[in-house]
Amino acid sequence: MTLKAFRCGANILAYKKNNKMYGMTCAWAMMVDYSKVMMLIGGQSETGNNIEINDIVGISALAEGQHKVAALFGMNHSSQVDKFDNVNYSEDGSAIVINGAKIQMTAKVIKIENLDGDHLITFEVMHHTEIKDANYLDGYDPRCYQK
Repeated sequence: MTLKAFRCGANILAYKKNNKMYGMTCAWAMMVDYSKVMMLIGGQSETGNNIEINDIVGISALAEGQHKVAALFGMNHSSQVDKFDNVNYSEDGSAIVINGAKIQMTAKVIKIENLDGDHLITFEVMHHTEIKDANYLDGYDPRCYQK
């Protein structure tokens, strides 16, 4: 049985670096302070392996109905498929956010810890927007895992 002590969301971490766009879905995210967010990124993630301290990134907490975006960004590596093709997004410098997401954040990477090969990353949120009448997409929704 899977522990479901609380609902996890479907969050897109995305940025542009060295003329390449990176993006992934992360369910393991949490707010740890009024302006700080942490994400646990798997060691196999190209997006996580290319991120460095001081990078400016986008974090989008997806809204209900954006399950196809969650699946696209979560089921493939950035080098295997253009995850941004046919996805409505905006750029804020190097940060990329998904339009229509419940919360769109531009954040700075301030700390990266190695946890047995995975990356525990702390971000300082620089600014954000919210769609107040949207509901968060539940990361447990099976549609988030269908190609």
